[in-house]
Amino acid sequence: MRMFKRAAGIAMMAGLIIGPVAATTTAASASTGPAQVRLTGGDTSVTTAPGIAGALLGHGIVPIATLPGTEGARVGSGGVTVRFTFPVTGGWLNPAKLRGTIWHKGGILFVAPATGKQIKVSNFVISVHQGVLTAEVNGNPKVRVPLLRLSLAHATIHAGRHYVRISGIVLTLTGAAASALDTTFGTTLFTPGLKLGTASTVLRF
Repeated sequence: MRMFKRAAGIAMMAGLIIGPVAATTTAASASTGPAQVRLTGGDTSVTTAPGIAGALLGHGIVPIATLPGTEGARVGSGGVTVRFTFPVTGGWLNPAKLRGTIWHKGGILFVAPATGKQIKVSNFVISVHQGVLTAEVNGNPKVRVPLLRLSLAHATIHAGRHYVRISGIVLTLTGAAASALDTTFGTTLFTPGLKLGTASTVLRF
């Protein structure tokens, strides 16, 4: 499939839509291909900000990836960070304008072992142009809430013939998600706008 103009062109268009983007031009080529492509795979990874994992564990809340999502923990100078990865199952993307919808499988189960309280968010959908990630709640496809706000203002884009990689996406918690989590666990830990971490995504077509 023939694709883009140049990665720099993608970054410039992205800046017009969602703010300035730091672009890295790798293996992009000129093309007059279709403006919109169907996604066939890839994955999205979320890494918690320093202190987030520790705060959750300190309040007795354990985040666990649900299949086919995966997770891994790392201890660094900022404390424990957790990385979750979820496969991309479909969607569409206009690479030149960074408009599109990305579907995922898997999720995160937040559970408090001491009390048995829990809430699961899963089957994430990212609206790139709206800058929001929504999720099903407790496995009910009829209950979908905006979970995270996404900022690509300082993201880096790598573009190739059959993929787009976007890294450095900043994730903040929505008011709806903060309220649901605090209500479930009886805490005041979660606040709207709380920076949960960063994300990177590889989109294949």
